[in-house]
Amino acid sequence: MPAPPAQASLARLALLVIAAEGLLTLMDALIKSLSARYPTLEIAFLRYLFGLVGAVAYVAWVRPGWPTRETTIHNSLRALLIVVIATSFFFALARLPLADAIALSFISPVLTALLGALVLGERLDWRIAVALVAGLAGMLLIVGGSLGSAGASTEVLIGAIAVFISAIGYAVNIIILRHRAMRDPLAHIVLFQHLGPALILAVPGLLVWTPPALPDLGIFAVIGTIGVIAHTMLAHAFARLEAARVAPLQYVTLVWGVLFGFLFFREVPPLATIAGAVLIVLGTLISQRR
Repeated sequence: MPAPPAQASLARLALLVIAAEGLLTLMDALIKSLSARYPTLEIAFLRYLFGLVGAVAYVAWVRPGWPTRETTIHNSLRALLIVVIATSFFFALARLPLADAIALSFISPVLTALLGALVLGERLDWRIAVALVAGLAGMLLIVGGSLGSAGASTEVLIGAIAVFISAIGYAVNIIILRHRAMRDPLAHIVLFQHLGPALILAVPGLLVWTPPALPDLGIFAVIGTIGVIAHTMLAHAFARLEAARVAPLQYVTLVWGVLFGFLFFREVPPLATIAGAVLIVLGTLISQRR
């Protein structure tokens, strides 16, 4: 495990994570804007197909050499997980307000801290249990508020379940990413993160294909580029920060979600969403105290 970063370096890495989460939230907003016109599987396929162009360009620039057998196996398995994470969250974005989807996904950092302790040997204590309980209570509050204000209750429930599936997968992915980021070249991680999902989603995406309009192809290209940049930034930070340190930084995503939700869709999160998010955040902040 790398030595703990100095305070100045830690601040720079924290800002890197915050900026990356902002880019990913912008990507989610763009994907949500396309979800009414295109099937989820097609959106996911084009997101990774266009991202693959940037990933290949990055590999050609860095020239990391050929990946080892171990690198190929682990990152290919992670690609399968990424497909589940992406498709379930993109599916939820079509059914939930952006801020609600992001707030519900806040359970993921709690699971990240838990898995970091179980898998990576990072410190685990009773505070993690408190965070899990608070996180689940916050999720129920958010979903309850959405059900009370939404006409399509079934859609809200389905969307919430999809976010929860994505959050579990994302927590596992962060642990695997941290594990591999200390062993594999960053260029290989970024390449497999786009090549694998693009190949896996090719046939499903083509089966539900809706010909994209030319302006939308430009949006897909922007989405793919944002994905490459943001995930490269995260992989760089995760190789140098403990999973438990990264977890609280992800809560700034709610600020990004509220901002982009209002700018793109004129969405204003209800009090239940804010209260539930605060409950989840407080629980996880308690879990970070030493």
